Amino acid sequence: MTARPAAPEGRAAGPPAPAAATPEHRLIRVVLTGEPPSRLSSLLEADRAQAVADLAAENRFAPIPPAGARHPTPAGPFVLHLAVQDGRLVFDIRAADDTPLAGVGLALGPFRALMKDYDRVVESYAEAMAEGREARIQAIDMGRRGLHDEGARLLMARLAGKIAIDFATARRLFTLVCVLRRRG
Repeated sequence: MTARPAAPEGRAAGPPAPAAATPEHRLIRVVLTGEPPSRLSSLLEADRAQAVADLAAENRFAPIPPAGARHPTPAGPFVLHLAVQDGRLVFDIRAADDTPLAGVGLALGPFRALMKDYDRVVESYAEAMAEGREARIQAIDMGRRGLHDEGARLLMARLAGKIAIDFATARRLFTLVCVLRRRG
């Protein structure tokens, strides 16, 4: 969506952002695995591109080794391959040279209602843009930000104990999760 909040995404609402991530606790690239993006609307493609650009500029991402793991997860920076496979959201975490390091799978069920709401918001936004109704566009964008906040909190909760991320990173990853679901 082209309308953006005045403050950087993730800072307008929710917990304050932590101090800048160290080089070993950040993503240097996010790869969406699956169908090519040709099936995305221009609005979803804009959301995807913005989320990827925002993640490249600033993020906090630190895999947490499972209790009793023989080997700790190597330090980053990391490359994240995100995919939806068999009804699961898969975080394929790799080293900067693309060597596989760890994988985390989450059931998509808890995200489905939020993703459906996100789809409706994107459709409503496109209609409002076509009609040129600025007040409606702003109201829809406020709802979109609320969905991102809720999705970020859910993603952080589901990743607790597996991957440490900050609120802004979670918001951006939630956008990419919604895009991935639309691709499939």
